[in-house]
Order: sequence, then C-alpha cells, then structure tokens
Amino acid sequence: MFIFTAKIRKGRIAAVAAAAAVVCVVLLAAAGLSGGRGTAASAAVSPKGVRTNEDRVAYLESYGWAVSAQPIAVEELIIPEAFDETYSQYLELQASQGFDLTDYCGKRVKRYTYEITNYPTGEAGIQAGLLIYKNTVIGGDVLSPQLGGFIHGLQMPE
Repeated sequence: MFIFTAKIRKGRIAAVAAAAAVVCVVLLAAAGLSGGRGTAASAAVSPKGVRTNEDRVAYLESYGWAVSAQPIAVEELIIPEAFDETYSQYLELQASQGFDLTDYCGKRVKRYTYEITNYPTGEAGIQAGLLIYKNTVIGGDVLSPQLGGFIHGLQMPE
C-alpha cells in the first residue's frame, strides 16, 4: 500500500472550486441559449417513453401544435410487410422527419389522431396523427381530411 501526501493551500482549493463553478454556469447558459435557437423539431420531446395521452399531447405541443385534449380517433394498424408504390410518398415524408417505418414491417401499431386547434391558416378540422409502437413515436403527420386536402410532417409550416 502506498500513501501519498500533498500540501495544498486553501486559496488554491477555493480558486479551483470557483473555476469549476464558472465552467458549469457557462455550460448551462450555452445549453439554454442553443435550445431556444433550434427548430421546433429539435425542441421536440423525445419520441421514446410516450405512454399516456398527456405524453402524446405534450409531444405534439413540442412542435407548436395546440390539439384537442383527447384523441378524436384511435386505430390499430399493421405496418405492411412490403411497401408498394402507394406508400412511397408517405415513407419519404416519414423519413424526412427521421422516422423509418421499414423497421416496423409486420408490426402492430396504434395511430392516435388529434384535432389541431391552432393551424396557421385558421383552417378548422386539421388533424395530427401519431404512430406509436411500444411507447415510441415511430411516425407522424399533419393532414387536412377535406377533399383536395394536404399532408405534411409534424413540423409547423412557416
């Protein structure tokens, strides 16, 4: 067994502690500033651990959406084993948001649909849908169910 001793003055200990505190404050301030400058997608709540209705609403709110308190529809779907051409645009939409539905081929998922109450154009009846697999958001979209409607990702249009 070896024993080492060192003589350290109280002034040096205080200086090191003060420097460490300054570094921590600077890092926290930088994290707070960069969090405010990102896009809505970067500020989004993690897609993992989305277990409850409150979690799903908070996930959508993290993109800037105000939605109905409860889903207007809950559906159970099976992601196809193989995707044909009719799915290609939807797969591209999901991929542009960082979701890869091909990882879930053959899996049973739930789609929760909420009504958006703050769509930028003021249009009513716009819906936000989340695809959930084992408490993880694996896809999502915003759409107008009207004839000639639209569909886009969860990101709020500018």
